[in-house]
Amino acid sequence: MTRTPPTTVTRVRLWRWRRNPLRRHSDVVEAWIVLAGWVLALAVGVFAGLWSAQASQSAFAARLAHVHPVSAVLSDDAARTPAAGSGYDDGRVWAAVRWTDPDGSAHTDRTKVFPGAPAGTRVTVWTNQADRIVPAPLAGTTADLQSALTGVLVAPAAGALVWGAGRLVRGRLIRRRLAEWDAEWRQIGPRWGNLSGGRG
Repeated sequence: MTRTPPTTVTRVRLWRWRRNPLRRHSDVVEAWIVLAGWVLALAVGVFAGLWSAQASQSAFAARLAHVHPVSAVLSDDAARTPAAGSGYDDGRVWAAVRWTDPDGSAHTDRTKVFPGAPAGTRVTVWTNQADRIVPAPLAGTTADLQSALTGVLVAPAAGALVWGAGRLVRGRLIRRRLAEWDAEWRQIGPRWGNLSGGRG
């Protein structure tokens, strides 16, 4: 019993770009779709990443322009242990603070401080235009890093969306080509069978 040697398949790179009798117009179109998909994915990814980083930087700057730091003092002693809670906890406790504006108006609010801080301890808080304490804004290196991370995350996501759209278009083209092959085979298949029978 003779064993048939395994068939080896030779992959020809960039065959859609080379002239050959088996290449069809749809093959050329598919090659251009693949090329355009990669180029657009790269371009859109870079643009989206840069744009999102710039937008984040602008948002941080806008927020920084609407808040300002204030030197306040603790009204009472801060608790010595944080209250039991769930989720993120930085180990600080809530405490009442008071401060006076340059015009002499007094304000009170609550902010987080380190446990055990005695009354009268000075802390720096950030207030908005309504003289309410708000979280400290991102600025400097922290804002730059956050903006860069935003761009790094957005860039591949945007590129992947474009690349995925290209894959969908290419998939439709492949299905259309298979349908054309099937239609051609329905026409040629019977004649092929007649030719084979005639030779026998």
